[in-house]
Amino acid sequence: MKLSQKTLDRMKTLTELHGAPGFEDLVREYLRKELEPLSDEIITDGLGGIFAVKKSGKKDAPKVMIAAHMDEVGFMVTELKKNGLIKFVPLGGWSSDVLLSQKLKLRTRDDKEITGIVGSVPIHFRKGGRDKKTEIKDMLFDVGADSEDELREMGIEVGDSIVPDVQFEVMENDEKLLAKAWDNRYGCLIAVEVLETLKDVDLDCDLYVGANVQEEVGLRGAKVSSNMVKPDVAFVVDCSPANDMMGKKDDTGKIGEGTLLRIMDRTMILSKPMREYMIDIAEQNNIKYQYYTSPGGTDAGSIHVSNEGVISGVVGICARYIHTSHSIIDYNDYIEAHKFLSELVQGIDSDVVKTLNGN
Repeated sequence: MKLSQKTLDRMKTLTELHGAPGFEDLVREYLRKELEPLSDEIITDGLGGIFAVKKSGKKDAPKVMIAAHMDEVGFMVTELKKNGLIKFVPLGGWSSDVLLSQKLKLRTRDDKEITGIVGSVPIHFRKGGRDKKTEIKDMLFDVGADSEDELREMGIEVGDSIVPDVQFEVMENDEKLLAKAWDNRYGCLIAVEVLETLKDVDLDCDLYVGANVQEEVGLRGAKVSSNMVKPDVAFVVDCSPANDMMGKKDDTGKIGEGTLLRIMDRTMILSKPMREYMIDIAEQNNIKYQYYTSPGGTDAGSIHVSNEGVISGVVGICARYIHTSHSIIDYNDYIEAHKFLSELVQGIDSDVVKTLNGN
């Protein structure tokens, strides 16, 4: 099965949008435009999360929440130096070894995007040996300015956000897709397209589909949106790190091996009833899946302990090299995740919710 051109176009638009933590407004505007025609109403929370609502029409229907996150790992400007270079701090988890000489783009307050690179000291001039590690705090962003005044003339100020400057690309093996921000524009995409799939389907649950802010800096937006929606069940959609580069049989998280059944991470253990429900749905619908554990976390970590406790599962895919400028997915995993999430939602009714809660 091939992806439609509409899906590819959405992938390109979403991954190329500028959306560092705390600066998700362009992604939110896009989601509003895509979700509004598919929903009964759009609701937003005080931090900037956005959700489309599809009512079931059934009395006392359980609430099901599908939650992506809009933000990508990025940076914030902290100092404009007199020589025209820029100091920055990370927003989200970055490793220093993936940054030097990378091309990034800075978004000014008037929405102009300015390209630059992360400056690196030539090997000839490095103190302490050629292999000395450069910390992020010692890096500088170079947009080609010669002075602090020139930076300000460009419209650059302290507090502006920076993300990788990368264009979406279909690779030579056209099942592989290269982009920045698969973590988590994958989730934004699947949220839109699953709601599109279910638009005219009669559900036994009220469906809330959308995305949170500031996941990459501590699952912050999920706390707020879950308190707003008060779901009975939540499915978080997120992109996780693949661990298949060495080609070992026991590697977990292989691109092309299907959607992820995340059984545990540092923020949540998948409950036994939800695990059984997810496996049953996958097996009944011939969905390709793989078990996954992670040292990281997702918005499910916040959602499942919100309110009085929310039974939650994660419908993910993995990508190589997340939290860098460039990451790669296999689109077959997206297709399996889309089928999986659609079937999971359609299977939810009041009796299933009772079972998931151990009643």
